[in-house]
Amino acid sequence: MAQDTPKKSKAGANKSSTSSSSHLNVELTIDKVFMKYRRSESGPVWWGVFLAVCALTAATRFYNVGEPKHVVWDETHFGKFGSWYINRTFFFDVHPPLGKMLIGAFGYMTGYDGTFPFVKPGDSYDGVHYLGMRVCCTTLGACLVPFAFIIVWQMTQSLPAATLASSLILFDVGLLTLTQYILLDPILLFFIMGSVLGAVMFHAQKHRPFHPVWWGWLVFTGFMLSGSVSTKFVGLFVVLYVGLHTIASLWELYGDLSNPLSLVGKHFLARAVGLILLPVILYCVYFYIHLTILCKSGNGDGFYSSAFQSQLEGNSLYNASMPFELAYGAEVTLKNARTGGGYLHSHIHLYPEGVGARQQQITTYSHKDFNNKWLVKKWNEEPGDWEDDDPTELVKNGDLIRLEHVPTGRNLHSHREPSPVTRRHHQITGYGENGEGDVNDVWRVEVVGGEEEEVVKTVIHKLRFVHYLVGCALMSHNKQLPKWGYEQMEVTCNPNVHDPNNLWNIEDNVFPNLPNSSFEIYAPNFLEKFLESHTVMFQGNSGLKPKEGEITSQPWQWPINFKGQWFSAIDGFKVYLLGNPIIWWGNLVVLAAFVFVYVYQAYRRQRGVSDDRQTKERRERTMSACGWLVLAWALHYLPFYAMGRILYFHHYFPALLFSSMLTGVIIDYLLESLPSLVPQYLASSVYPALTGLFYSTLIYSFYLFAPLAYGMHNLDPTFENSTVHQIRWLDSWEF
Repeated sequence: MAQDTPKKSKAGANKSSTSSSSHLNVELTIDKVFMKYRRSESGPVWWGVFLAVCALTAATRFYNVGEPKHVVWDETHFGKFGSWYINRTFFFDVHPPLGKMLIGAFGYMTGYDGTFPFVKPGDSYDGVHYLGMRVCCTTLGACLVPFAFIIVWQMTQSLPAATLASSLILFDVGLLTLTQYILLDPILLFFIMGSVLGAVMFHAQKHRPFHPVWWGWLVFTGFMLSGSVSTKFVGLFVVLYVGLHTIASLWELYGDLSNPLSLVGKHFLARAVGLILLPVILYCVYFYIHLTILCKSGNGDGFYSSAFQSQLEGNSLYNASMPFELAYGAEVTLKNARTGGGYLHSHIHLYPEGVGARQQQITTYSHKDFNNKWLVKKWNEEPGDWEDDDPTELVKNGDLIRLEHVPTGRNLHSHREPSPVTRRHHQITGYGENGEGDVNDVWRVEVVGGEEEEVVKTVIHKLRFVHYLVGCALMSHNKQLPKWGYEQMEVTCNPNVHDPNNLWNIEDNVFPNLPNSSFEIYAPNFLEKFLESHTVMFQGNSGLKPKEGEITSQPWQWPINFKGQWFSAIDGFKVYLLGNPIIWWGNLVVLAAFVFVYVYQAYRRQRGVSDDRQTKERRERTMSACGWLVLAWALHYLPFYAMGRILYFHHYFPALLFSSMLTGVIIDYLLESLPSLVPQYLASSVYPALTGLFYSTLIYSFYLFAPLAYGMHNLDPTFENSTVHQIRWLDSWEF
């Protein structure tokens, strides 16, 4: 027995020693992996981290993607546009077509038949194949996280910086909300980040110019740039960013005196082809596809010229031929010749008390409507019935006419009362009963550039209607009337007779006693349609003003996360667009920290302080990356201060992406710098401790605010102990 004890003790000691050794080996392995992570020197570690980020992205983005099962916010617009592409029905929108075409394609490929009306937010999707469109948009939005990872990696060659930057995008509940629905925003953000990714990857190939991979990334960048601009015009900001990046690259080539000018010229031509010519061609191709697909007449074609509309299949005006000349007794529609102009319109409602004469309102309206119909009459007699055998009399240049509004029987009228909005012009009203009025209903028809007594022709003639007594001309504005005018466009009598906005086309022309003619020969070609589309879109964008009572936001409010935006306000499932405040406010603090770090490094450089080669290289990479990210943030944010159109909170999210990447780069730089600034006994633990604190805070803040994105169920705002109530940190947050 005495001999057994030492043996057992030795065995126990060996077992304890083995356990300690195993534990030590695990610790050493973890430390070794962590150091490889910090030094970014291991391929397997890089791929492990990247795949983990991608897995977390998929888990957070696709969770609950089918909820809510009703129309959310602007899905009512973009889902409807997708339906119209599937049905090939023409429509007008202020944005270029690519994003909406993709939504239509997503729906078509996933079984959606284009029949759901998308009338208003809150409409149930019961029985509708909407999920495919949501999943496809969410997939593009999910790409933002790996894109950010690769962009920051290429800029800094730092795996921790790439992980930090992509995590800030991954755990932002605002980006999660914005990219989970049938909207243009996930598509736009995908192309913007893809453009920057292409630019940095192309720059990374600078040591092997004209290699197939070099050409591949150049073409990829051009494709992404075309997608950005073809989705929304704010995509021009990333075009400017990539342009500046390209100029800097070419300047570097030019500054290297060992490079012959012929080589610099080749680089310039390659970039001109890949980054200018290719995007322009693709942009035109997208519009060609858009105009080819939408071949059936719809509400939106009212924004375009009559000749443009003649191309639209299903337009009764052009499918059935119509009289070419204008006769007394014809029923017509008048469309303002200004691109984007509307139809001359009236309705039974009167101008309100105190707004000129209290007579019937005259406006312009952009959609086809029975209230757009007018009867052409002689100034001094009523027209006969169409069935009569009376000879047909044609309207000629210089004739005096009256225009009677067909639905209400009141004549187009003017007098010396000021117009309701444009006070220096005269008021236009509907006056009289059953076509009987007074001498203020008389107008002179003038054919622009026409011969004396030339017969008035529909569609191709531009006409001016001059008031016989006052001498002013009928004019359509792009100014909206208040709510009492149903926010339609103002019509006035303009004392400046030669104003180009005084010109009109006759579009519909119904008169059975004249021979019919075809108007296909007057149809515009693709270039004319392309240019007119852009004129209309630019006018539409500039005309996007806040409506009475509409709540908007200001650019200064966006970075501070001052106010969010309701996506779904349906009881039982509310979704509120709001950024993760820890990330958003942290981005502002880090932006200020970047300025401090930049000034501090400039001071050290001026004082002649030298660092070792490795530290110097890391600092230069960091400052270069930060400079480009600050520029991208500024280009995607500051221009909104100069815009006159209506603005919303979601316009800040492209800038947010660059601000978050900047934060990741700066935090990584500071974390790597801290060990040399603290006492020796803290140097080894400060980096892992602060890294752990950073990720813990990030994940916990995401957990707190996730209900805003995933849906607030049975929310009672008066319930003080509600989890959601506890995260309402600002009174301006409306949830």
